[in-house]
Amino acid sequence: MTTDTPARLLQLLSLLQTPREWPGGELADRLGVSRRTVRRDVDRLRELGYPVQASMGADGGYRLVAGKAMPPLVLDDEEAVAIAVGLRAGAGHAVEGVDEASVRALAKLEQVLPSRLRHRVSTLQAATTPLTSGDGATVTPETLTVMASAVAGNERLRFAYRARDGADSRRHCEPYRLVSTGRRWYLVAYDLDRADWRTFRVDRVQEPFATGARFAPRELPTGNAAEYLKQSMQRRQETYTFEVTFAAPREVVAARLPAWFGSPEAVDEHSCRVRASTGDAVEWFAVRLAVLGYDFTVHEPPELVEHVRELGARLTRAAAGTGG
Repeated sequence: MTTDTPARLLQLLSLLQTPREWPGGELADRLGVSRRTVRRDVDRLRELGYPVQASMGADGGYRLVAGKAMPPLVLDDEEAVAIAVGLRAGAGHAVEGVDEASVRALAKLEQVLPSRLRHRVSTLQAATTPLTSGDGATVTPETLTVMASAVAGNERLRFAYRARDGADSRRHCEPYRLVSTGRRWYLVAYDLDRADWRTFRVDRVQEPFATGARFAPRELPTGNAAEYLKQSMQRRQETYTFEVTFAAPREVVAARLPAWFGSPEAVDEHSCRVRASTGDAVEWFAVRLAVLGYDFTVHEPPELVEHVRELGARLTRAAAGTGG
């Protein structure tokens, strides 16, 4: 019999959080108390904001239903470990749809995990090998949780940063938001040393730590972190205009082209031409043209002409079995 009322309430709450209805008699047996005590404990949970629904009948039943606000959850050891591992895996590899809210949840959960459970989470994480993105960019969950906590607490952040050109620097900033693009995580922050807003690729961040100094959040120029990141990436991106002729009718090619290519113009009934601009890497774009399945001729830019020529030669060598 559980005589400690707070402990009994937690045990009752843990049972009710499973998706089923519990007969009053079964709850009484589980808790080692009378059915009357179960009814009193249910009333206490309702007073605390837990929406416990009772059903009529000989034995009666209780179940936890959705309310206007989510009350605190009670997790056992196995549930806590499972959730932490799932959040770490998703956050650490920028899975699409796993955004800053997931990272904040991970930060909160890991903050209250007992040391024995932290060790189990770390052991399980170390025993798994993720399938990472092609560029090898990875982010540790520890880095994300430090940043998420600093964002949530309006706490200044220091870290080492390696830029795209390989230059190393130390940064002191006021973190604003974490943004996931699906493949990568970015931090939008106000750089105190440069007195301006900046975006940082989180996989290039090392040794982040919150300084403990609080700050009043500044107003972002665009008012939206995702939009600011998008504009920042567009400013840094080198764009070029391409012109390609396909040896296929306009309507046939149009059905295979991605929407951003634009609409092809008919040259004659057997060929068409496409003119557009892109910020994608020239190497990737050469491959994209090749897999459309039509003969084509690149007119510009010269960089794309050269990459198509190199790609053709490489594929020819591969088909001949001569290698590089």
